[in-house]
Amino acid sequence: MNLYNIGKVICTGILKPLYRVDVIGAENIPSHGGVLICSNHIDNLDPPIVGISAKRPIHFMAKEEIFRVPILKNLLPSLNAFPVKRGMSDKQALKTGLQILRDGKVLGLFPEGTRSKTGQLGKGLAGAGFFALRTNASVIPCAIIGPYKPFKSLKVVFGEAINFESIRAEKVSAEEATDIIMNSIQSLLEKYQ
Repeated sequence: MNLYNIGKVICTGILKPLYRVDVIGAENIPSHGGVLICSNHIDNLDPPIVGISAKRPIHFMAKEEIFRVPILKNLLPSLNAFPVKRGMSDKQALKTGLQILRDGKVLGLFPEGTRSKTGQLGKGLAGAGFFALRTNASVIPCAIIGPYKPFKSLKVVFGEAINFESIRAEKVSAEEATDIIMNSIQSLLEKYQ
C-alpha cells in the first residue's frame, strides 16, 4: 500500500465521521482516462475531503510555500501534490498538470486559487480553462457545501462531465472556458445547498 492510500484510509477514518461527509455523484467521475476535477475552495481541508470522496487517486496543485516546510517537503509528493507558484504563470506547474491528464490520471484544481473568505464562489483563474482546452480530459465540476463544523453535515457533490468537445471546437479562450466551469460549480452549489 503506497503512502497516498494509507493517507486516504486515515483521512477517511477521521474526517468522514467528524464532518459527516455526504458524497453525491461520485459515479460521475470516469473510472479511467484523464479527469479534471474543479472545485470551490472554502477550507484548508478541501483537498483531503475531495480526495477521500473520489474513488480514484487525485493529484493536487499546492502552493509552493508549503513545500518549504521541512516535513511536508518530502511528504507532499508522496501524497500526489505538486507545487505551484501563486500570482504568476508557473510553466512547470502547467506542464506537470498537463502530463498528469495526458497520462490518464486525475488532476484536482481549485480554480479560485485561494480560499473564499465569504463562502461565496469567487472568480476562477484561467488555469482551469487552460487544462480543459489543452487535453481531452473529462471535466467534472465539484461543489463542497459546508460549513466545516464537527458533526454537522458536509456535502461533496460531483456534477456530470461538462461537454468540452463542443467548447474546444468553438476556440474559446482559457478565461471563457474557466467561466463555463465556474458556472457549473455555481449551479451545483445552488442545487444542493
